[in-house]
Amino acid sequence: MFLPPSQLSESMRQGNLDAALLSITEALFGRHYLILDGIGVCSAGPVNSVFLAHRGALADIIEVHCDPASLTSVNLLRVLLHRRNIHPKWSILDSYDAAAEEENVLLIGNPAIHFRQQNHPHQLWDLGEAWQEDTHLPFVFAVWVLKKGIDYNTILPQLQEARDQGVQNIETIVRSYGEFDEAFRRKYLTQAIRYNLGVDERRGIAKFVTELRQFPDLTVYEPEFLR
Repeated sequence: MFLPPSQLSESMRQGNLDAALLSITEALFGRHYLILDGIGVCSAGPVNSVFLAHRGALADIIEVHCDPASLTSVNLLRVLLHRRNIHPKWSILDSYDAAAEEENVLLIGNPAIHFRQQNHPHQLWDLGEAWQEDTHLPFVFAVWVLKKGIDYNTILPQLQEARDQGVQNIETIVRSYGEFDEAFRRKYLTQAIRYNLGVDERRGIAKFVTELRQFPDLTVYEPEFLR
C-alpha cells in the first residue's frame, strides 16, 4: 500500500495493516506498536528532502504552513524551533503550487526536492542537518512498525530480506528511477538517507522522545524494539 505518511498511519490505526513503514512519531504515539530493530529511514546530517523554507530570520517566524503529508517533520520542526524559543502558529499548506507564496513553509519528500530546484526567495533550513548539529545524533524519520500480537516469524525475514536487497541493488534503483537528476538521486539514496537502525539511531529516537515530552499536548510512549 503506497500512501503519504499521514494517510498510511491512519490506515494502520484503523486496523487495515499489520505492519507498515511509518513515521517515527506514529510509532511513538501508539502504545500497541513494536519497532523493528535494524531497519529505518535515517539521516546523520543534511537530508535534502525535509526542510523549512523561510524568507526572513527564524526568530521572526510567526506562522508556518505545513506539508499535509507530514507527521514526523512537523514535530521535528516544532522541537527545533522550541529549542530556539520560537513558537509559531501552525497551519496546513493548501496547495504545493502555492508553497513559494508562503512566508514560511515546511515541505517533505518529492515536493520538497522540486521546490529546492526552483527559483524562490526562501532560505532552506534542512531539518536533518539542524537536528544533527543540535544533538550530535542521527535522526530517524521512519521505521517498520508492527502491531503487537501478530505472527512475527513470517514477516520479519521478509522485511529484513527486502532491506538487504534494496541496499545491495541501490545503483539499479538510482538508474531506474526517472525523476530528478541521476547525480542527485545517487547522492540522496546513498549519502543523505541511511537504512540501518543501530545504537546511535536508537539514541536519536530516545532524544526525540525526551524533546517531545516537553509538549503537554502530546502523549509519547517509550519505544519497544523487536529484535
